[in-house]
Amino acid sequence: MSRTNTGISKGIDWSIIGIYLLLVTVGITAIFAVTYKDGDPIIASFFSFKTDYSKQLYFFFIAGVLAIFVLLTDSKFFAATANVWYAAGIFFLFLVFPFHSRVKGTESIIRLGGFNFQPAEFCKICVCLALARYLSRVDTDFSKTRSQFIAAAITLFPAALSLLQSETGLALVYFSFFLVMYREGLPAIILIVGFSIAVLVVATIVMDPNILAILLTVIAAAVIFSMRRQIKRSKGLLVTIIFLWFVCVGVQRFAVPFIFKHVMQPYQTERIFTLFGKENPYGAGSAIDAITISKKGKNDYNVKQSKIAIGSGGFHGKGLLKGTQTRYDFVPEQRTDFIFCTIGEGFGFVGTTALLAVYLLLLFKIVAVAERQRSVFSRCYAYGVAAVFFFHITINICMTVGLAPVIGIPLPFISYGGTALLTFTVLLFILIRLDADRQMVLR
Repeated sequence: MSRTNTGISKGIDWSIIGIYLLLVTVGITAIFAVTYKDGDPIIASFFSFKTDYSKQLYFFFIAGVLAIFVLLTDSKFFAATANVWYAAGIFFLFLVFPFHSRVKGTESIIRLGGFNFQPAEFCKICVCLALARYLSRVDTDFSKTRSQFIAAAITLFPAALSLLQSETGLALVYFSFFLVMYREGLPAIILIVGFSIAVLVVATIVMDPNILAILLTVIAAAVIFSMRRQIKRSKGLLVTIIFLWFVCVGVQRFAVPFIFKHVMQPYQTERIFTLFGKENPYGAGSAIDAITISKKGKNDYNVKQSKIAIGSGGFHGKGLLKGTQTRYDFVPEQRTDFIFCTIGEGFGFVGTTALLAVYLLLLFKIVAVAERQRSVFSRCYAYGVAAVFFFHITINICMTVGLAPVIGIPLPFISYGGTALLTFTVLLFILIRLDADRQMVLR
C-alpha cells in the first residue's frame, strides 16, 4: 500500500521532521567530538565506515530510507498489522536466548555480521502498536479489570523477557506505556500505588530495615486511630489497612531483598546503592565492575567524571573538539549512555539548555499531535511515543548528573547505536504518517 509523490507530503507535520533532523545532526556532531582522532582527514573519515561517527551517519542514511518507506505506507497498514508486529517483536526477543552475544553485562544483543541487533529496542515499536490496537478495539472496555490486565500483559511480557536477558534499563522503558493507559482511563490509584511502592523501595535502601518496619507500623496505627469512627461502621476498612501494612512490610523485608539478590545483576545493585551513598549489603559487583573499580578507584567513577565534564563546560562551553574530559576518554561510554556530558563540556549551559528546549518542543508537538487525532488508535500510539521519549530523555540526563542509577538508557537520536537510532526513527515517522491521516478513523 503506497502513495503518490503528492500524497506523501499531504498532511505531513514538517516541523517534527525538522526537529528530528536537528537532533540527529547534534548526535553525529557529539559522537564526532568524542571519537575523532587528531590528524585524520575529516571528510574522508566521515565516509570510511571505520569511525563511530561515520557508522552513525550510515545508520542515519538507512533510517532515512526507512522513514521514507513509512511515509509511503498507508496508515491502515499499521493498525491492521499491529498484532503481527507484536508477534515478530516477541519472536526476536525469544531468539536472543539461543543466539545472544554477551556485551558489557547484557545478553540482549544478537550479532549479525558486523552489526549488533537488540530486539528489546525494536520491540518498543511493536508494543506501542499492539497496545494502541488493543485500546482502540470497539469491544475493549478499559474500565473493566480484565481489559486493564490484558493491556498490562501486552506491556509487561516483553519487559519480563528483557529482564531475563540482563537488560534492566530497556525493561523499565516498557513501564512508560502505563501513561498511555492512564490517558485512556486507567484509575489513578494504580499509578499512586506504583509510585508508593517506588518510594518504599527507596526507603528500604536509605533506612535501617528495623527502623523502617517500626515507622510503617506507627503510620498504620496512626491511620487506624484517625479513622476509628469509619472503622466502627465498616470493619472491612480495618482489614484493608492491616493488609496494606502487611504488604508494605513484606515488600520491605522480602520482596526488595529478593529482587536485589536474584533478579538484578550485582553491578546494577551496586550502582543503585552508590547513587544513595550506601554500601551494597547484597554482595560485590560483577567481574566487569570489579575491573572498573580496581582501575578507576570507585564504583561511581562514571558519574563523577560525567559531572566534572558537564561542570567544566561552564556557561558557553569549551567548543567543538576542545573538551578534555571527553576527548581524552575520562568518561566511560561517553558516545552512548553519557553522550549528554559531551554536549555539556563542548557547548556548556547554553548548549545543554538549547538541547533540552528542543526535546521539550518535540514532546509538546507529539502531545499536540495526539490530542488532534480522530482515531483512538492514532492517539494511543502518539502517547506511547511521547511516553517512550520522555522516559529515555529524563532517565538518561538524570543518569549523567547523578540523579538516577546508571542503567544503560540511550539519549534519543543523540547516543551512538544503530538499533536505537532506527527504532526511534521508525517510532517517530509512524506517528507522522498517522498524523497525516488524522481525519481517518483506524480500527
